[in-house]
Amino acid sequence: MSAVTITDVAARAGLSIKTVSRVLNNEPNVREKTRDRVLEAARALDYQPNLSARSLAGARSFLIGLFFDNPSPAYVYDVQLGAASRCRASGYHLTIEPVDTQADDLERVVRGIISTLRLDGVVLTPPVCDDDRVLRALEASGTPYVRMSPDRDLGRAPRVGMDDTRAAYEMTLNLIDMGHVAIGFILGHPDHGATNLRYKGFVEAMTSRGLVVNPAFVKQGLFSSQSGFDCAEAILNQPQRPTAIFASNDDMALGVMAAANRLKLSVPDQLSVAGFDNTPAASTVWPHLSTVAQPIFNMASAACELLISREAAVMVEGTWVSQLMDFEIIMRDSTCPPTPAL
Repeated sequence: MSAVTITDVAARAGLSIKTVSRVLNNEPNVREKTRDRVLEAARALDYQPNLSARSLAGARSFLIGLFFDNPSPAYVYDVQLGAASRCRASGYHLTIEPVDTQADDLERVVRGIISTLRLDGVVLTPPVCDDDRVLRALEASGTPYVRMSPDRDLGRAPRVGMDDTRAAYEMTLNLIDMGHVAIGFILGHPDHGATNLRYKGFVEAMTSRGLVVNPAFVKQGLFSSQSGFDCAEAILNQPQRPTAIFASNDDMALGVMAAANRLKLSVPDQLSVAGFDNTPAASTVWPHLSTVAQPIFNMASAACELLISREAAVMVEGTWVSQLMDFEIIMRDSTCPPTPAL
């Protein structure tokens, strides 16, 4: 049986091939009734667009790139899921490109990817979104891109994100309101913009309640479970311990819980633990992890929407579009009021 073509869709819809093509290419200025008619015909015939043919016929390649360099598998998975879901809904294909931000030839590598794939746009996740070599390569080629949660030069390109500082501030206040005054904090990877923003929120919350941040309770992590474990051991093996530790992502928070278990400290009775991201592990580990629900899926989906709709290629009154999304504080079983000293 031969594959269904755009001609077949046009015949079933009773419309011209040109009109059907405009609908399938998601072009503007098509009446809603006409669009529905074409899409219904395509669904009825199980029409599958040929990306190669479409890219030859027009200016688009129907390929969106996703560049990442992140040690958290759960974060990367949610980004991929959100981006792929949005691309698939519009007949686009998502190509995943891991890049090494520590590589000396990063700009050359990115230029090679761009020239080979002829991408319609690129989604950049932290820390790639703040790497000037990557941004230069994309700008030189004229490739539209959207930055997820950038840390600096915020007006350089379209971006989506959330208020990391406010989220960390509110989680810290939750711990303080439980009665915790000695709170440890584990920073994320130093190359990620969210690291400083989340620490800033933690410090601001402590200061707002007249509490002092103990430098001995603050350690530099890398957004990995192992770094969370190592940092927690360093904090908890001191003569004075905090009653709670807030880690900058869930992976490190799980490492904290593992270190507490090794030291025979009960979570949350002897140590409350909080994380950030609300990854799937947060609700499956025991005790369930208190965390900040970051809308990773929605941010990735929104970034792709800007590229597909071509809003990422147009400035409005000299300003690139930006979207700030809501977060949620989720308190679970890994946190409770501190046990009174005997």
